[in-house]
Amino acid sequence: MTTSYKDLLKERQALDSRIEEARTRELADAVAKVRSIIAEYGLTEQDVFPAARAGRGVRAATTGAKVAPKYRNGNGDTWTGRGKPPKWIQGQDRAQFLIA
Repeated sequence: MTTSYKDLLKERQALDSRIEEARTRELADAVAKVRSIIAEYGLTEQDVFPAARAGRGVRAATTGAKVAPKYRNGNGDTWTGRGKPPKWIQGQDRAQFLIA
């Protein structure tokens, strides 16, 4: 026997309700455990969530020193050789633009 669309929707609604109840119960248990550990060890907010230090983390890796240019054209325009090449060097032999 095939289950109807409406029956499946009712089952999904009942399952969603059970999932939310389980989540709420498990979150409450987790919070209780965390609070117990914090109290047991006398932890502070700073112990658990230390403030981010300046110059550390993801941004620090991308904000390094500038890269010296590797190529220069007759007008003084330069390019490091990284990223998309500028129009003045596209389709040309790059050796002629190398900075010695």
